[in-house]
Amino acid sequence: MGIYDEHLDRNAANHQPLTPLSYLSRAAEIHPDRIAIVHGSLRRSYRDFYARSRQLASALSQRGVGRGETVAVMLSNTPAMLEAHHGVPMAGAVLLSINTRLDADIIAFQLDHAEARIVIVDREFSAVMAEAIEKAGVSPLVVDYDDPNFPAEAPAKKGDFIGSLEYEALLAEGDPAFAWQMPRDEWDAISLNYTSGTTGNPKGVVYHHRGAALMGYANIVAAEMTGHPVYLWTLPMFHCNGWCFPWTLALQAGTHVCLRWVRAKAMYDAIAEHGVTHLCGAPIVMAALINAEDSDKRDFSHTVTFNTAAAPPPQAVLAGMADAGFAVTHLYGLTETYGPAVVNAWKAEWNELDGPGRAARKARQGVRYPALEELAVMDAETMERVPADGETIGEVMFRGNIVMRGYLKNPAATAEAFRGGWFHSGDLGVCHEDGYIELKDRAKDIIISGGENISSIEVENALYQHPAVQTAAVVARPDDKWGEVPLAFVELKPGRQASAEELIAHCREKLARFKCPKEIRFAEVPKTSTGKIQKYVLRKMVDG
Repeated sequence: MGIYDEHLDRNAANHQPLTPLSYLSRAAEIHPDRIAIVHGSLRRSYRDFYARSRQLASALSQRGVGRGETVAVMLSNTPAMLEAHHGVPMAGAVLLSINTRLDADIIAFQLDHAEARIVIVDREFSAVMAEAIEKAGVSPLVVDYDDPNFPAEAPAKKGDFIGSLEYEALLAEGDPAFAWQMPRDEWDAISLNYTSGTTGNPKGVVYHHRGAALMGYANIVAAEMTGHPVYLWTLPMFHCNGWCFPWTLALQAGTHVCLRWVRAKAMYDAIAEHGVTHLCGAPIVMAALINAEDSDKRDFSHTVTFNTAAAPPPQAVLAGMADAGFAVTHLYGLTETYGPAVVNAWKAEWNELDGPGRAARKARQGVRYPALEELAVMDAETMERVPADGETIGEVMFRGNIVMRGYLKNPAATAEAFRGGWFHSGDLGVCHEDGYIELKDRAKDIIISGGENISSIEVENALYQHPAVQTAAVVARPDDKWGEVPLAFVELKPGRQASAEELIAHCREKLARFKCPKEIRFAEVPKTSTGKIQKYVLRKMVDG
């Protein structure tokens, strides 16, 4: 025992569990009158945001919901969703944010698997939720959320009330001065997020208070947030808890601008009228912004940071975003890493490179997030790092405090994911000499043609360089001679034309001949609710 181990113990004065919940209480103490939430005509201060979150926690506690129990929500990006991110864990409970695009069978599975005690349902989704609750084995208390700022020009309609009370009535049961408790341990679960479940049932990813707290700070650094940021909710909060930004904004007393539906006009209006500084989203959101009708666009004088975490945007998209006033930050991560855990930290000297040189740097996923301890590309069998040569392919692996606790009720999947003391992403990539990683494919998406590995991402990037291509997705097609060959599904931009032969010839100018698509199919490319391309659906189309 060293001298620093004597009489220097942890106690309540010098050691408290890390949690993002204290961020909101601090913001309310220091900036009580600052606007925390904008939603339609609603303006809610930090004082009221904190009070309502405590009311929710109090009401849940009075109804017997406590530590380690699940409260599920089926909500859009609304004030109630933000309150749930704070109020539910303030009661010691675990927040399950259900993907609003799921069908009743999957929702019922999640409710049962999570043993949901209470479900808060936005009326927009009442029909599918009523069906799911009927199919579920659990019998949760159902609370209706009737959004008072539901837009008049809504692309969807409100459904019926299906619960036994309304959200505001639930809050009225609670105390706005409720003395919520810190978690007993920062390892306590704060939220539950389900994977997409492309094969079999989805897995429940458990986040802890420690990881969520650290992501609060890491997001500020990675997104270069200063002052009082104004954040536009284009990323669904059900997606990895909105990459933890519901908690991040309170650290700098920023403003949440809620957005129920992602539409170009609504985004431009919010940016121009509220001075939005940051937003996150998939490439489909970028496409909506740069391809918007002139009548939907608005002028704004500041630069807006756009964080995207899908495949690296094509150079033409990056140029279009820059012209429109957006600076794109490329991120990468998984549900199991609280959302983004890798950032393409841009270096000033790269600005001096020519176009292809800059594009090559932009294509990299980057380096570890500030809150991630280790990021590596490794041989999945030997568990040794691959050479940093930009060519040797290995599996991307993570280690640190922003990696999930594990999969709920699934010890076998948890053990496999953490094999060898690292989280296995299932993504294949390379490590460059400077330590930046670059994805080449999902392990299941790599195309092996005649013994040669073909990266579907590389082929897609070539297709995206054609001016007529809006969306491209490449999968393997069985081939008698080569085993499998690339097949591309393509959506063209409105008003543009291109033949399959033209696109294949275009690819031959960019790629080795064996990497080029052997077939082009023009079709709508299926996507998830967050804009990610569903390759498993495309593979079924090929097999069918």
